[in-house]
Amino acid sequence: GEVNSFDPFTILDVPSGSDLKAIKKAYKKMSLKWHPDKNRDNPAAEAKFMMIAKAYEALTDPVAKENFEKFGNPDGKQSLEVSIGLPSWLLDADNRNLVLMAYLIIMVGVIPFCVWKYYSNSSKFGEKDVMYDTYSWYHHSLDDTTLVKSLPETFAGSAEFREKNMPKAQHERQEIQTIMNKVRNQMQKPKYNHPILIKGNVLMHAHLSRMTDSLSEEYKEDLNYMLSRANSLVDAMISVCKHQEALKTALNCIQFGQYVTQACWTKDSTLMQLPHFTEKELKHALDGKKNTTKTIDKYITVPDEEKRGLKDMSPEKKEDVLKCCKLIPDISVESKIFVDDDEDDKVYEGDLMTVQVKITRNNLEDGEEAGLVHAPHFPFPKQEAWWIILGTKQGKIISIEKIANPKKEFTHDIKFLAPGQGTYNFDLHVLSNAYIGIDKKDEVEITTLDASALPEYKVHPDDAELDDEPTLFEEMLNANIEEDSDSDDDDDSDDDDDEKEEGIKELSAAERKKIELQKRRKAAAGNDSDSDDDSSVEEVYAD
Repeated sequence: GEVNSFDPFTILDVPSGSDLKAIKKAYKKMSLKWHPDKNRDNPAAEAKFMMIAKAYEALTDPVAKENFEKFGNPDGKQSLEVSIGLPSWLLDADNRNLVLMAYLIIMVGVIPFCVWKYYSNSSKFGEKDVMYDTYSWYHHSLDDTTLVKSLPETFAGSAEFREKNMPKAQHERQEIQTIMNKVRNQMQKPKYNHPILIKGNVLMHAHLSRMTDSLSEEYKEDLNYMLSRANSLVDAMISVCKHQEALKTALNCIQFGQYVTQACWTKDSTLMQLPHFTEKELKHALDGKKNTTKTIDKYITVPDEEKRGLKDMSPEKKEDVLKCCKLIPDISVESKIFVDDDEDDKVYEGDLMTVQVKITRNNLEDGEEAGLVHAPHFPFPKQEAWWIILGTKQGKIISIEKIANPKKEFTHDIKFLAPGQGTYNFDLHVLSNAYIGIDKKDEVEITTLDASALPEYKVHPDDAELDDEPTLFEEMLNANIEEDSDSDDDDDSDDDDDEKEEGIKELSAAERKKIELQKRRKAAAGNDSDSDDDSSVEEVYAD
């Protein structure tokens, strides 16, 4: 806010630098206008009248005028005060009860309710802003036998959609039935006959079949809401598969995420990801028995002049297709196995081994980075990322991570303990989070050796001496024992006279500990003899 300064000329409504006659005339006029006796119904009149008097004093009284010229205030130097301007009705005595009641309602009712509402809503969500009920549903629905075709129904059962996807009128049910008849040949037989699941399942199949034009505006909004949560919910499905160690189901969930992004389904050609491709262009692109470019990963690698399906396209559409072919990743995958800080490449059982995966985007130039995914049928931007999975031949997950590194080349390390002696074969999967048909699969062979074959570890003499040295705690403890034993030396002096002195020599830490222990035992024996005259203590020390 703005800090208002005291300006007597403005208060008296006269030009700056006016003479005394003009000031007196203005003061007389303003004081008559704002006198409290003439403004009994205006509570602000009294304050205005006092300001007019103060302004007149600042311009006529010599002392007040000097203070105003020096400090900007007729009362002299003032400390800065900042206050909050409140509406006048808040200070009106007639509104006192209303203001107090509103204050109590806000403090006792509204604020606690907002806190409770926020806490109750936030307590429903877990990782990735996914509801706990959704995780529970995924744990119930996903297992080792889950197929890709059943995942739209699983996705539709997410707790985030239950309120929005509940049909509220009969015409909504009829519309759902109409859409279902159009996509029925693409759908697996529903496992659950619940209205929420049926609606969500039908909407997802309308998206996957690219039939969203037949949806009403209301249903298009519902579908867009489902797609807005698709990335986090698919990731949640994969995290549940990781917990269950279900490799095959995790791969199916990743593939489902690709289908959702590209609005394709299981029977569609991967070339349908290209712009302007319809059944006509697709038929031409797939023609020929010797045609080796029937999949997207092969199609993007052939020279532009040899690409099929572009014959009847306009130059603008051809350019779009060729640009898309450069955007779709063409990757190569390399892997190597090693143990950190080892001099050789051998792996022994129990070693913390590393499988390093190197991914190279061959479609990018040096220094170029990957951008957003080409997905014209997905209504939200999506960043390119890769799922890197290492699993056993038995279908168990060892490691699964999502890597969103945009560089041309990047590496990812998978660390785990080497199994027992033998040779093992693992499956390495590298899958896109958005594109269909460009995934890579490799086999990693690991040979582990018997740990007993390792050379015997010999301790260096210097390290052995360090082990014999007392720690800082032991040195402090010995120092305290020596201080306590000094007072006992005088009492034991008579006994020490009978002992034969030997030359002074430096004792080791173990010998010092032994001597101190003996002294403490003697002291304890002396205390026992003092307290009980009939008892005798015999100390036996073994050398």
